[in-house]
Amino acid sequence: KPCCTMAQKTLSGVYRLQNAREMAAAFEFTDDGKFQFYFVYGAADRFANGTYSIEGNTLKLISNKRPGTDFTVLRETKTGQGYTLALSAPQVQLVAGVVSGFCLVGQDKIMQVSDSKGVIHFDAPACDKIYLQHQIYPDVLTLIKDSGNDNNYFEAQLNEVCMQISFKGIDFSLDGDALTCLPNYFLSMPAIRFVRED
Repeated sequence: KPCCTMAQKTLSGVYRLQNAREMAAAFEFTDDGKFQFYFVYGAADRFANGTYSIEGNTLKLISNKRPGTDFTVLRETKTGQGYTLALSAPQVQLVAGVVSGFCLVGQDKIMQVSDSKGVIHFDAPACDKIYLQHQIYPDVLTLIKDSGNDNNYFEAQLNEVCMQISFKGIDFSLDGDALTCLPNYFLSMPAIRFVRED
């Protein structure tokens, strides 16, 4: 095995989100390359854990959650007109009016939000791809239908893993004792800044 001549850069300690009203979030990093994360905002308690790496001034998080796994298709078929997604969860409130569906037709994107029964319907005569994303627990979109699938009716369930965050595509910049990142699907506000606690 070749020996490493340069020590792997690591972080340690707690980094807490700053200046975010009614929102609490923090990372805890250990110098063996692992992290834990929690987030509290209204009814949405979320968490993540996994490993991290540092390349230059960029912090990359590899969560234990696989991205794009918030929903699972239980049944699919061809029936009726347009495209319908019937969503289920342990409680209907978890999918009623809080799930966004995205229908891609070429370069065009149509968005619909689930109704009070957790149903999304697109009147589009053709739909290349369909994705779902929860609005209270946003993460990377879950692919429901790809361009090779000619079904137009899908029953999908919300998975418990939606409480976790994948952090896919979200890179943080190291800035002294702070971590910053651009607005993204999970943290959409500007000036996102986590500061290390003494």
